[in-house]
Amino acid sequence: MGSATDYVLGELRMFRTALGLSQDEFGRSIGYSGSHVSSVETGGRPPTKDYMKAIDAQHHTGERFARMLRELGQLDTDPPWLREWIEFEREATTLRWFELAYVPGLLQTERYARATLIGGRFSPPEVDKAVTSRLERQLILEREHPPQFIAVLDEAILRRPVLDQPGLMAEQLDHLAEQARREHIQVHVVPSDAGMYLGLAGQFIIAELPDGTRTAHADNQLTAQIIDAPADIAKLAKTWEIVRNEALPRRQSLELIKEVAKSWT
Repeated sequence: MGSATDYVLGELRMFRTALGLSQDEFGRSIGYSGSHVSSVETGGRPPTKDYMKAIDAQHHTGERFARMLRELGQLDTDPPWLREWIEFEREATTLRWFELAYVPGLLQTERYARATLIGGRFSPPEVDKAVTSRLERQLILEREHPPQFIAVLDEAILRRPVLDQPGLMAEQLDHLAEQARREHIQVHVVPSDAGMYLGLAGQFIIAELPDGTRTAHADNQLTAQIIDAPADIAKLAKTWEIVRNEALPRRQSLELIKEVAKSWT
């Protein structure tokens, strides 16, 4: 982490010690575990917006730490949520990813990743940078001890055309099927005949970290959010179980992916 981040972590440690609280006591006061506090203070996991807001609210700081986080974000060209989430992805032992609109980013081909970004929202250099970043993030699935990656996606993703890009969807679904055969990757598809289900409310990812804690990511058209408040994580975990139960088993999902891939050729 850079010097600006080190400064913020130092301020967090000094604030806690000035209160005369241990990490466990400080964690209980803001609704987090002592191990979570320790991990933040030592740079093992980034301080999130929810974490900083909890400190400010409980200890009446006048938004001191939320303001620090905003100022820290201004020192980097990448959005703070993206920097934070990449760190969580790298540390995760398990990733549970639900997608409603696109193939999950860690399973995308380069052509498909580029297609999700073009259309006017980003400039060509921004598209190139985002695609490069996304492909680099996929390397976590190639390392010696990769995380267990469980993806659930809506069947509509498999059948949505990419206009003026012949062969792109066949290539992407062949790649998806190939990845889904790997031991540490599971892909499950929610079939169209499931009708209306809870996952239609939006995409989310839950990362389980080595210390057993969990952090989540959710986004929409305008913003993305890192979620680590225990109560919110518990709600997302319940949603995950409901959505996962709507999906086909692993083998049936793979057969469906292969079937739809043939329809694109």
